[in-house]
Amino acid sequence: MIKKLKIIFYIGLYFPLIAYAQFTDSTAYQIRYTSTGAFNKTNDGQSWLLNNAAKIGVRKKSYSLNWNNTWIYGKQDSKLTNNDYSSALDFNLYKGFPRTFFWGLVNYNTSKSLKINNQLLAGAGIAYSFIDSDNAYLNLSDGILFDSSDLILDDIDREIYHTWRNSLRLTGKYIYRNLIELNSSSFFQPSLNDKDDYTFKSVSSVAFKLNKWLSLTTAFQYNRISRTDRENLLFSYGLTFERYF
Repeated sequence: MIKKLKIIFYIGLYFPLIAYAQFTDSTAYQIRYTSTGAFNKTNDGQSWLLNNAAKIGVRKKSYSLNWNNTWIYGKQDSKLTNNDYSSALDFNLYKGFPRTFFWGLVNYNTSKSLKINNQLLAGAGIAYSFIDSDNAYLNLSDGILFDSSDLILDDIDREIYHTWRNSLRLTGKYIYRNLIELNSSSFFQPSLNDKDDYTFKSVSSVAFKLNKWLSLTTAFQYNRISRTDRENLLFSYGLTFERYF
């Protein structure tokens, strides 16, 4: 399993993500909404999945603030498989060394597929951008998070626990002629108390611009929570709406 996680992590490293319109000197605010899904029907049954994501961003010279929300809902043969919600508020402070900034994060999660009743993560760290241009971006960050979780174990037992985690994240972007957007972000969060307790997530997407504010998007997402021994793999496609002002 660790070998598989490393492979996916390196895919995130060499498959940087794509960007959209971008912030400029005259645009400081961003609104983005993505709706993707998948449907499968055979003689033996059917399954469907909806993946919705919304973002509000503010970018100034010395700081940025982002609020991200995602909701994944799916069924297979009338049985609920996914009802996963995540809300994250993060900020970056661009003061100090070139290409280096400080970040902070508060993140709430609940997930049927990963057996998370409630999870609250909060922490801070430092990040460095190896590439930072108008059409390409590659950033590595590290920091410490406090994890307060209410989990479901063995389908019956519940566990409420707290731990400190190291949070290592790799993000990137690449824009090709303002027509194709490649996006990728991966993070690995092991507990500082137990090396076998970790969270891994990787999200990648490809968007083909239809006009300045609408794109056709294909998204790939993998999640694993070792403490509940659960994982999910999501592949979906749909539309992304995005405006800068």
